[in-house]
Amino acid sequence: MALLLTKDLDDPARSRLGVWHITETEEELKEITSVPTDELEEISYIKSESLRKQKYAVRALLDAMFEDKVYLSHHDNGKPYIENCVTNISITHTEKYVAMILSDNYEVGIDIESLARDFSAVEKKALSEDEIDDLDEDSSRNEQLAIYWCAKEAICKMLGQYHVNFAEQIEVDRFRPRNDGELEATFIDKDGYEEDYELSYMTFDNHVLVWVTSE
Repeated sequence: MALLLTKDLDDPARSRLGVWHITETEEELKEITSVPTDELEEISYIKSESLRKQKYAVRALLDAMFEDKVYLSHHDNGKPYIENCVTNISITHTEKYVAMILSDNYEVGIDIESLARDFSAVEKKALSEDEIDDLDEDSSRNEQLAIYWCAKEAICKMLGQYHVNFAEQIEVDRFRPRNDGELEATFIDKDGYEEDYELSYMTFDNHVLVWVTSE
């Protein structure tokens, strides 16, 4: 069992964070999880073994974070929800890790990325001119770009909005990458209304994880 952590976060949302390290084979993951029949059928149609393992790891982490069996579903916009529980949930995964955040009272968003990826395209694709000016020129640049990307993805997941102009609608304040830290960001909706958010992040095993809760 490769449960990396479950952690009660010190935030107004009283949220809970969980991370699963995918070290098992597909068969091992199937054996340790209680996957509902409809989820099993859905997973069986996935051609990629890596993605199937990620789906099983999501279920393994759900089993670890909930005392009772829960049923996972998705809204039309792709945002996940628990059918038999009022808890809000956001889920993210890479080839090696699955992470999720839960809160009974607030909307939540989370995103993880591997730093083995080249994030140079994020600069032109997702950053404002001010954010580009804030970028470092040293070896931490790729990590900084990954944190920007994860932060903006996490906000979109929390809001349930997936057609957002990252460069124009989400502005992340200046920061310097560390092992863990806080971020401040502003979301601007299409009507011009602005909402500020505080995010948290951590880096581990060449990965970046960012999460956010509404207040």
